[in-house]
Amino acid sequence: MTTAASTGIRGRDVIGIRHGITILPELPWRESAPMWRAAEDMGFDHAWTYDHLVWGGLPDASWFAAVPTLAAAAGVTSAIGLGTFVSSPNYRHPYTFARDVLTLDDVSGGRFLCGLGTGGDLDARILGEERTLKQRVDRFHEFVPLLDRLLREDRVDHEGAWYSARGARTLPGPVRHRVPLLVAANGPRSIRLAATLGDGWITYGGRGDTLDEWFAHVGELVRRFDDAVDAVGRGPLDRLLSLDSSPRFSLESVELYAEMAGRAAELGFTDVVTHWPRADGPYTGDVAVLDAVAAQVVHAG
Repeated sequence: MTTAASTGIRGRDVIGIRHGITILPELPWRESAPMWRAAEDMGFDHAWTYDHLVWGGLPDASWFAAVPTLAAAAGVTSAIGLGTFVSSPNYRHPYTFARDVLTLDDVSGGRFLCGLGTGGDLDARILGEERTLKQRVDRFHEFVPLLDRLLREDRVDHEGAWYSARGARTLPGPVRHRVPLLVAANGPRSIRLAATLGDGWITYGGRGDTLDEWFAHVGELVRRFDDAVDAVGRGPLDRLLSLDSSPRFSLESVELYAEMAGRAAELGFTDVVTHWPRADGPYTGDVAVLDAVAAQVVHAG
């Protein structure tokens, strides 16, 4: 198993797995700051936020930017990992994003976790772009290696189908040995990218009308990732499962969360991620259940 120190994902193993929570960037900071502090106090190993201009799950909600939100979260926490779940190329150039990564790594004291994914089409469409899924995947496969270079090297030159960089300075980098790139992937090409270049793999699962069906599909994805890792000859990598893409909200009850975390551990996941309960809409739940999960599962063992 990749160690917490080597990837930047810090924390205590509970039933062989680490626990993360996603806090949507929908509330004013005076309301969301206590949630970030509480996530650390509850013992979660990492806390995340979505990185969109507008999220399709709440298209009419207020929405704040991920990078300043995480910078602010770094100021009200001291130990918990902080990450994007996930950033995409939909409105970013790898060089400008590398500057964000450098800054977040600095202000958080090395706690930043860089989740990366292809992204949907809503953000790009808002900016007047119409891209097919293949085009978004092609662009992602140029974005990630270039970002990786920018976090390893100085004076980077690149001329590609989607991006250019000429003599790109990266001071005070490089920082790649400290900032993990966690690649979200379900399709075969991006799973190979995660296995080849990522410090870890994020999956949202996918298909299934029942929990059993959903976990069966997750198991298929795990086997594909195992094959991809074996093919490139890399050692064990961190594996993060977003529990709430399943047909059930993981914080419906302590028992359900414990069951899902345990099943994820059995499949070889090193980390699971849930969501802060909301009053309505996506991730509807009770903060009292979150408190109980923190006490009985996250702190267990």
